[in-house]
Amino acid sequence: MSTTLVHEPGAFVNFRHFAFAEPYAHGFRWLDVKRFRIPSEGVSDRDLLAALIAHEQFRDDYAGGGVEPEGTRHGEYWLRCVTPEAYEQIDRERATRLLDTWAEQYGPVPRPLAEALRREAYDALATADSVHHLNGLGEDEYHDWASVHGEFHELVLVDRAAGRLTLLVAADD
Repeated sequence: MSTTLVHEPGAFVNFRHFAFAEPYAHGFRWLDVKRFRIPSEGVSDRDLLAALIAHEQFRDDYAGGGVEPEGTRHGEYWLRCVTPEAYEQIDRERATRLLDTWAEQYGPVPRPLAEALRREAYDALATADSVHHLNGLGEDEYHDWASVHGEFHELVLVDRAAGRLTLLVAADD
């Protein structure tokens, strides 16, 4: 069975657009949020992950260059490593800690940024039926020329009641 995801408007939260108390406390971080409408019939999380990986919007290189089949993030050489099995199912609490640690690694975030993160990420996380974290690609599958592997987090949130899958990519430049 082929599962189709319908891309919906998302959001891009650039930490540099918010006033921090310390210069460069933004750490060049950003959150890319992609939303997809999922089929109403019973589709497994594994099938949803496979459909997401196959979707053109998943190939977005996240750095503003748009969809690049040979791109450095989700180009052909890396896509062979990203399978539904590469995602680890985690609970909402662990996902929340991961996002908190990433967002606040250089200190507290400004209130307007905290509100944007709540609206774009944490609210979706709070209602997700399941959360999947791209995990364990390892150095053999090194995917980014800028060495951001340690600061690259990809979460997939499945909210069946809302009929939505949300892809959160938390990274830095």
